[in-house]
Formats: sequence, C-alpha cells, structure tokens
Amino acid sequence: MKARIWHGMVPAAKGEEYLDRMRKVALPDYKLVLGNCGAFCLYRVEGGIAHFDMLTFWKDIDSIKRFAGEEYQIAKYYDFDRSFLIELEPHVRHYTVYDD
Repeated sequence: MKARIWHGMVPAAKGEEYLDRMRKVALPDYKLVLGNCGAFCLYRVEGGIAHFDMLTFWKDIDSIKRFAGEEYQIAKYYDFDRSFLIELEPHVRHYTVYDD
C-alpha cells in the first residue's frame, strides 16, 4: 500500500470555506478512484495560516496515476485552489505503508 500526502496553506480567514471544499469536492473525488483505500483531510490553524494535509492511501502506484496522471509526484490542483492557496506547492510526498 502507498500513502500520498499533499500540503497546502490558506489564509486562516478562508480556512473554513476551504475545508468545506475539501470535504465536498476533494475527498469524494479521491474516493471515486479505483484503488483508493481511504482519504483524510488534516486541518490546523497556526497563527494566521490554515494548514491542510490531504492524506490518502492507495493500493499501488498505478492507482495513484489514475488519480494524478503519469507524473504522479506532481501535485494535482482543483480549479478553485488558486483563489484560496497562498502558494501551489509543486510536489507531494509518497510513502510505502507497512503494517502487521
């Protein structure tokens, strides 16, 4: 199993509105992809910045590619992201998940 983590920052004043978009648009979008094994939105406010980490789990790299495309290391952004995010971070992180 693979884990994919994307990070984004939004001005705190827009944090709740962006969280709503993550819950209504991004999380369902992730979960519709064949091979997705779970999707979670991590949210915290620190100072004037709302931080978001999208933590998703995938069966394999091919599953991630179905979501993100062939260049799956590159972050995928939605149309509305530009009106919220402070910057568009170019990459995501991937991990191999081990369990018992």
